Amino acid sequence: MTIEEIEELRVGLQESFDLLVEKISSIQIGTKEQFPFGWRKAAKGRTVWRILEELITQNLEQYHTEFKLQSIVPSDSEVSVFDFECKIEGNDTSVFLNIKSAVLGGRSNKDDISKGIGLKAFYEEDINKNFFIGTFFIRFNENMTIEIDHATVFPIAWIPDIYVNPSNNGNLQSSKYKYLETAEKRSNEEFYPLFLEALEIASEKKKKKNS
Repeated sequence: MTIEEIEELRVGLQESFDLLVEKISSIQIGTKEQFPFGWRKAAKGRTVWRILEELITQNLEQYHTEFKLQSIVPSDSEVSVFDFECKIEGNDTSVFLNIKSAVLGGRSNKDDISKGIGLKAFYEEDINKNFFIGTFFIRFNENMTIEIDHATVFPIAWIPDIYVNPSNNGNLQSSKYKYLETAEKRSNEEFYPLFLEALEIASEKKKKKNS
């Protein structure tokens, strides 16, 4: 895939996600009576990410034509590197998506993107596979709703800070994947050797630590 082809897919997915955000908007988690002290420590993205992922996937699956998708197939495995595979309206290229959530205005940390070994196997099957990260930015409201403010779509091949954590299950991590302005536009062929290098560095660090 060329950079131009990746960008075309990214723009199409962004349009689909913008339509989804407009449709869903807010999610009622509870009531003030049920949560008399509000969100407290639960006001974090990881608290609700699984519910959010399920809601997004189910809506895309049920109403895919409304969101300009011609098909969508959720992953049948809990340990898969992607959450679902889809095709954009008017384009027969398969796209693989991993859904993330982020608290609006939250700190920028190195977050897990995917398991390194799993991602390596994913690209070994076909280096031209198209893998994107869809991040949904949320805010926690006083009425115990979660509001989706907006979403971003980021090709994994464009992550500028490619890093595999040797002490965290060998996960590919990034602090920049939410922000398209930081992207380093690459083809998969350019990204893959950099990823393998980061994976090897992590493996060597882990070996030294365990020896």
